[in-house]
Amino acid sequence: MARAGEEALIARYFAPLAGPGAEGLRDDAASLTPTLGHDLVVTADAVVAGVHYFPDDPPGSIAVKALGVNLSDLAAKGARPRGFLLTLALPDDWTEMWLATFAEGLGAASRAHGCPLLGGDTVRSDGPALIGITAFGEVPSGTMLRRQAAQAGDRLCVSGSIGDAALGLALRLAPDPALGASHRDALLDRYLHPRPRLALIPALRRHARAAMDVSDGLAGDLRKMLAGTGLTARIDVPAVPLSAAAGAAIAREPGRLATALTGGDDYEILCAVPPDNLSAFLAEAREAGVPAAAIGTVESGEDPPCFLDGTSRAMDFARTAFSHF
Repeated sequence: MARAGEEALIARYFAPLAGPGAEGLRDDAASLTPTLGHDLVVTADAVVAGVHYFPDDPPGSIAVKALGVNLSDLAAKGARPRGFLLTLALPDDWTEMWLATFAEGLGAASRAHGCPLLGGDTVRSDGPALIGITAFGEVPSGTMLRRQAAQAGDRLCVSGSIGDAALGLALRLAPDPALGASHRDALLDRYLHPRPRLALIPALRRHARAAMDVSDGLAGDLRKMLAGTGLTARIDVPAVPLSAAAGAAIAREPGRLATALTGGDDYEILCAVPPDNLSAFLAEAREAGVPAAAIGTVESGEDPPCFLDGTSRAMDFARTAFSHF
């Protein structure tokens, strides 16, 4: 059976996701007016089959990840989502069933996070599928949280739990039947479905001095936060929050702790909080349903951040982060 053409695909699967200003995706551009007294914040990320997800992952899960990784960036900037653009490059073997399920997952994520589709492009790919998203958010003017604004003495905090997705990926590549099924399922789910921490935005705006999302691994992303600033950090590894599933996986194989600290796809928030604000930040995070933990302190110095294990010895990582190149 012949597949629908581009215009029919857009009308069938993506026009129902369109938000105000998108003209039902019938025009070549959309309009977006920021709220009075606010700045627009823009971020872009792409996910590629075979690099960021497995080609046989459920299409709805792929859509959740594609939008979620961008919303995570907005959350780290203290920005409320306003809308997104979608670029979809499909290989020759795409099917309408795949596209329908992808659009269903994308629509559910879009509605859940208040981030409607504004437009985009659909093209053919001679290589793997690529889903590129540009997301727009807004913050009160002049208040966007910067990555490299920490100061010596600030406490470093992370939201949620660290390492679940990296361990989920490791289990996807090398299954561990001896790990309990509920723990395996929890870790695999965290790899498939990022949880952008939008609920943390008010607490971040009020109390954080610097923030970024943890996408390429805690150790490597902390280096990025401090690179070139004349600052370093000491991290108390036992204070890094681990889920019960991650704890069980690490208990079975202690070497997995390094995977949890350096692996990608956490999409939690790493932030620097002035010490006087720490108690209020942690309390507000807990009230928002996104617990956070203080894991270390920013210090003056040019050395890489130091991760201290439970015996106060510095951990040595073979690599500190995921890298494309």
